Amino acid sequence: MHGNEVLGRVLMLHLIDDLVRGFRNNETESVQLLTNTRIHILPTMNPDGFDESDTDCQYSTGRFNHNGIDLNRNFPDAFAGLRRKQQINEEEREAEVRAVIGWLKTESFVLSANLHGGALVASYPYDNSNGGSENVGGASISPDDDVFIHLAKTYSSNHATMHLGDRCKDSRPFLNGITNGYEWYPLIGGMQDYNYVWSQCLELTLEVSCCKFPPVSQLPALWTENRKSLLAYIQQVHLGVKGRVFDGSGVPVQNAVVEVKGRENMCPFRTDRHGEYYRLLLPGSYSFTVTYPGHEVLTETLTIPYGPDQYSAMKHDFLLRQITTTTTRSPANVTVASTTLSCNESFEVESAGVGTRSTWVGVGVGLGLVAAALQSLID
Repeated sequence: MHGNEVLGRVLMLHLIDDLVRGFRNNETESVQLLTNTRIHILPTMNPDGFDESDTDCQYSTGRFNHNGIDLNRNFPDAFAGLRRKQQINEEEREAEVRAVIGWLKTESFVLSANLHGGALVASYPYDNSNGGSENVGGASISPDDDVFIHLAKTYSSNHATMHLGDRCKDSRPFLNGITNGYEWYPLIGGMQDYNYVWSQCLELTLEVSCCKFPPVSQLPALWTENRKSLLAYIQQVHLGVKGRVFDGSGVPVQNAVVEVKGRENMCPFRTDRHGEYYRLLLPGSYSFTVTYPGHEVLTETLTIPYGPDQYSAMKHDFLLRQITTTTTRSPANVTVASTTLSCNESFEVESAGVGTRSTWVGVGVGLGLVAAALQSLID
């Protein structure tokens, strides 16, 4: 995403090689991940910036694309509203951003990571805030804050030094090597919040190196430092519960709303065109409400175990009952501040994948974007 933050490109290429070699050699970890997970990797989102970048550790030459735009400030922002004219036409956004948005509409991504450089920390949503109820103690807290903290700690704790929180001399210390994005610094138009709010894909921003353009001699050691973290993070796509929603005739339905009590997302999580839903949740008991036009509202309580060790989230299907009354709950648009979010837009396009939403292991704040989209298969 930021062309001068280059370690992410290298890590993603090494990740591809590591997974393929491991699979060919019948190594358990690689076989389990590739058998049960759909992984999508985008090694670079900003090739123009990479071509223009220099090898300086901190300077920003190459951060922007050829048009001089910071791609991590160019996505629609749920909090910005009309203040930054976020309701602009999609074609007015940068081509790289349009490509990622289009990709998110064709795959059911569940988990992702956007790789950057210049710091050593795992940052999680939200990156922006309205100063409303989400703003707590200087942080901007999402409904899935507990899951995001778990994901960030998974990466940090498996990293050789990130968990220490103070490895970069030019950066502030981070407790446990993680931070809420907004608490670090507000960011408008970032991909992390966009993926979470509009695409139901829980994403972290991973700052993976103090130096944005590390010397070639350091790359093998930097891969070693990040390898365990990347694999452990990918495995977390198997948290929580997944399944399908069936209508009264036993047909899987698209755009059924699947909500978890106490987690009122700006854009309610919906089923994809295969009738599939995915919710990354920590182990525990949760009350689910499923809503679909022409059907009774269904409420069920599920007790969810820890799935990553088994490389599969808990599987549970919801079976709806048809009603004849004319009054139905229609989950349409959700209004936040002055902005109306088009929440169902992402699932109007046919999805190419039959599986879990994806995890990106991506490159973001300072590297080429590497998106490793992970999808835990339903079957």
